[in-house]
Amino acid sequence: MSSISIVDQSNKEVGTRELNPAVFGLDSDEGFVHRVYAALASAQRGGTSAVKTVAQVSGGGKKPFKQKGTGRARQGSTRAAQMRHGGTAHGPNANTSFDSRINKKERRRALCLVLSDCVRQGKVTVINKLELAEVKTKGFAAVQAALNTPTGLFVLAESNSNVELSSRNVPNTSVILDGQINLHNLLKSKHVILTEAAVDKLEERLS
Repeated sequence: MSSISIVDQSNKEVGTRELNPAVFGLDSDEGFVHRVYAALASAQRGGTSAVKTVAQVSGGGKKPFKQKGTGRARQGSTRAAQMRHGGTAHGPNANTSFDSRINKKERRRALCLVLSDCVRQGKVTVINKLELAEVKTKGFAAVQAALNTPTGLFVLAESNSNVELSSRNVPNTSVILDGQINLHNLLKSKHVILTEAAVDKLEERLS
């Protein structure tokens, strides 16, 4: 099991703790993480491109030419898919779904793999608690300066309005609860700051 130092808000070490290897000690598997991330990203796509089918395109009420005697293939509408200005067959529509099936175990394993990589890369900081006496951006910025994390993802175990409101105006920084952590915000963050209670909850939920 790997251990990590626990610091307070002034970045003074107050102890150490062992991390659960099932959550924070997995070997890298970039291919697996990429597959899960790509599937989750595709599921967020919305069908915005659309074309008109034969049923939707205007016109076409009149038969283009008589049925027999012209030497041409018979046609019933000027708006058929093979005709100029006709409808499009099998084209995209706004209801197109880009979902790929990813089960819960795969999502959970991918999250653990990314957390493990963050620990190996030294991106994770564990603090005993994160509290502010009042809603002040300056107070939150002082904590960031002490922890040497000018940007990053702060993960709490319980909602704290003072901390959440104080961080709103800090660029490239977000404060979330442990249940809101996902691959996207982990991969884009240069620093991940976890409270000790949030580590407990993550280990309980993901192991």
